[in-house]
Amino acid sequence: MIEPGTPAPDFRLRDQDGRKVTLESLRGRTAVLVFYPLDFSPVCTDQLNVYQEVLGELQARGADLYGVSVDSAYSHKAFQERLGVTIPLLADFHPKGEVARRFGVYEEDRGVSARALVMIGPDGVVKWSYRSSSPLEIPGANLIFDALDAERAAA
Repeated sequence: MIEPGTPAPDFRLRDQDGRKVTLESLRGRTAVLVFYPLDFSPVCTDQLNVYQEVLGELQARGADLYGVSVDSAYSHKAFQERLGVTIPLLADFHPKGEVARRFGVYEEDRGVSARALVMIGPDGVVKWSYRSSSPLEIPGANLIFDALDAERAAA
């Protein structure tokens, strides 16, 4: 998994509405990439709902969340609408899992990304990362808040 202090790998992914999101487009704000295995799975549904509940508070602290999975933009759109979430969902669809591989969170044996969080600073450098020990473990929103607090204290 990518380590803090490492420049974030460049990427270009489409969101659920077909808009291109790049590392360069994230510069200037703190971004948290939320890698998750698949749309519509029960644990992923719970995970995104948890983050949606605190999204406003995260944004108020200067952090933007982006979900990333190997599903297509079309699947992401349906998933987003079904859940009623506003978190942009990025399609790491083709080549499958390329961005997850760059961040060191792709699980070859399962063909999906691990459940992981990567916080990228406004300068494009990874500030914090976390990988769940199991696909069933949802990284709590408190981990993101703690990472933001630690980053603010270090500044």
